[in-house]
Order: sequence, then C-alpha cells, then structure tokens
Amino acid sequence: MRRVGQAIRLRPEAIEAYERLHADPWPGVLRTLRDANVRNYSIFRHGTQLFAYFEYVGDDFAADMAKIAADPVTQQWWQLTDALQEPYPERAEGAWWLDLPEVFHTD
Repeated sequence: MRRVGQAIRLRPEAIEAYERLHADPWPGVLRTLRDANVRNYSIFRHGTQLFAYFEYVGDDFAADMAKIAADPVTQQWWQLTDALQEPYPERAEGAWWLDLPEVFHTD
C-alpha cells in the first residue's frame, strides 16, 4: 500500500462552496476512485490550506491516476473544484495538488 499526502490552497471566498460540494460528492467520482484502487481518501482544511490523504492499493499508480483523469464525470467534478483552488507554484509539472513527502509513519 502507498500512502499519499497532498496540499493545495483554497480561495478564501470559496470555502463554503468547496465544503458544500464535498458534503455530497458525486457517486461517479467515488466509484472512479474506488475502481482506481484509491482507499481511505480524506481532505482536511485549516483556514485556506487543504491537506489530502489517501491510500493506494493497486500495482500501477500512474495508470490508475490516468484512469481517474480520463473519467468524464471526474473531469466535470474537477471543473467545479479546480475553480475554487489555488495550486502551489512548486508542484510537479502537470500536477494540480502538491505532493508531500512522508516524513513519519507508525502503525
């Protein structure tokens, strides 16, 4: 299993809209995440900072992430959520969220 932590900023005026969207996520988006071997996905907010965590249980991370990105329902969801976010400039080329290195873990 691979643990993934990511960060992005939220536009201050978009906090309520972002939380409203995530209070009732689209079933198709959730299905696509599950089909792409994503489990235990959580997003936390502190002010305008968002932290996402998920566990990847597949064996081809790049292919499964491409599957998510190619899904039309997920693309529609991202059109809504991306407009509410401000990505970090130091994120990887082609990435929207900033991937964070894991510095500690215990079971």
